[in-house]
Formats: sequence, structure tokens, C-alpha cells
Amino acid sequence: MIQKDSILIVEDEKNIASLIDKSIRREGFHTIIAHDGERALQLAREWAPVFVVLDLMLPKTSGWEVCRQLREESDVPILMLTAKEGEVDRLFGFSLGADDYVVKPFSPRELVERIKAILRRTKNASMLRKTKLSCGNLLMEPEKHKLTRNGEPIPLTPSEYVLLLTLMSAPGRVFSRHELLTRLYQTSDAVVARVVDVHIGKLRQKIECNPANPHLILTVRGVGYRFADSEEQGGS
Repeated sequence: MIQKDSILIVEDEKNIASLIDKSIRREGFHTIIAHDGERALQLAREWAPVFVVLDLMLPKTSGWEVCRQLREESDVPILMLTAKEGEVDRLFGFSLGADDYVVKPFSPRELVERIKAILRRTKNASMLRKTKLSCGNLLMEPEKHKLTRNGEPIPLTPSEYVLLLTLMSAPGRVFSRHELLTRLYQTSDAVVARVVDVHIGKLRQKIECNPANPHLILTVRGVGYRFADSEEQGGS
């Protein structure tokens, strides 16, 4: 019986899917398994899982397309699982809204730890600030895990949410790329620093009036990023 708060495993190789399933269940999670992209989307819409482990090379509908559609419909954390390890593939996955990336062959224990870490930081992000954060017509409500502009919701991926909450919580403070990366991932060994730039670019598309000339999330050349301080926020 499928239960609420399940993790969706999307993997066409049944022996790998079974290995992942056993490893996740051993930690007390409930699971749902799909062996192709079409079924994955159907199950995701039907059961609203709390996490998705997504293989990229899938029959019927590719993992890339599954990720794109899931991200249009929800902010569920997504960990991509693939045999490809090129930086371009990683960056493309993150640009679609993935939250982490594991390359085959992988350690089931490491995979589970990454899942737990992402779920933990997603939960902790909501506890980072109890008060509402505002900037002009933008309003972030951490307790509701919600961002709105003029009352209209702006959907964010878990990684985008963590980054924006971090930056908005300390206007004017400069965060290095490495520091922001550690806010996103328990270990950054397999994650390139440019991932932060990808997430920041997506955030700017969502909250800046002119993403090409941002006035909220500002680049500090050679260091990282900062959120505009109160004097700079007048035009927001």
C-alpha cells in the first residue's frame, strides 16, 4: 500500500531500482517505484511524493523531461541519478531544477545520506527565520515556505528557496560561492561551484524586474553574491 510522504524512485533498471528501494526503506521511508518517465509523472501527480530519485535515461519520457515537468508543477526535491558525469550534464540538470546529482555506479549508503541531507535542509530552511521577510513587493514567509509578489505566489525549487532565504536574511552581507554551496549540499565534493551561478540565474529570472540588470541579488565579482541592503532596495 502506498502511503503519504513517500519517496518516488524512477529507474528503468529493475535491479538498481530494487537496490535503491531496499536502502531507502531500511531508513524507515516509504517508497513508490516507476520504471519509465510516463509512469513517474503519473505517480508523482497522484501521490505527491516528498522526494524524487530520478534516473535520466528512461523509456517513453526522458528523465530530463520528467524533471522539467515536475518542476513546473511542484517544488519536490529531485536527485538525478545517471551514468553521465560531465559538468555540462550536471549544470543542465541543475538548470532544470534538480537539487543534487549522483553518478552511477554509486554507494547506496551515500545516496540515502544525500536524500536525508536534502530533506533535512529543506525542513531547516523553514525554521531559519520565523518572521516574514519583505523587499518591496516581494514577501517571503518561511513558516509557509512561500514567496509572493503582490500577493501572487512565485514557485521556487528547494535549492532556490534555501539560497534566497539565506540571502534575504542578511541584506548587504556577501556570501561566497563556496559558503552558498555548503548551504545547499552536505558535501560539495562532486558539485561544481558554477551550480550556485545556475541557481542564482534562475532566481533572478523569477524575482528581478530585469534579470540582465539585477538590483536585488547582486554579484560581488570574484567572491559571490549578496542581497541588496535597505538603501538599495528602493527600486524593488
